Amino acid sequence: MYIITGLGNPEKKYLNTRHNIGFDVIDAIAEKNDIVLGEKKHKAVIGKGIVAGQKVVLVKPLTYMNLSGESVRSVIDFYKVDEKSGLIVISDDVSLDMGQIRIRRRGSDGGHNGLKNIIMHLGHDEFIRVRMGVGEKPPRVDLADYVLGHFSTEEREIMNESARTAALAIETVLVDGPDAAMNKYNKRKRPIQEDES
Repeated sequence: MYIITGLGNPEKKYLNTRHNIGFDVIDAIAEKNDIVLGEKKHKAVIGKGIVAGQKVVLVKPLTYMNLSGESVRSVIDFYKVDEKSGLIVISDDVSLDMGQIRIRRRGSDGGHNGLKNIIMHLGHDEFIRVRMGVGEKPPRVDLADYVLGHFSTEEREIMNESARTAALAIETVLVDGPDAAMNKYNKRKRPIQEDES
């Protein structure tokens, strides 16, 4: 079983913001695999189903970004998943170009408060993460304002494509492992189309 967690903030005012791209990827996975995200437990909205032949629990924490680790810890403890191999966390990343995807097996929080809180609750940074590029913040713009800002229509199209690509990348993680997914998806600047090999 895999726990796939997308990071974001739960209120409607945060819809379509850069910080909520993790939620968007979870929605893309759920839609593609007919998984209903309706159960509220573990301080999250969750959905259980099958992705690429693997049992998964999709998780959208309701704790707000800075306390994401509370929800992740609760889900892992309940389902008894090996967090080093069975946890996948999806987050926004301002150091990557808009639409770029970067998969990692471990690493620092990179200044991301959601990842920082998860690392604190797990006691280590060895879990699979899918970093979603939302573009570098403009000069003289506060980082919090930038990540809580909304995508433009053009940016939204890029990020919708990126979310669908991330869903495919996560399927590769489930079937072939994170190294195969890194080799296939990390080297591309922009999301690949679904019909590309």
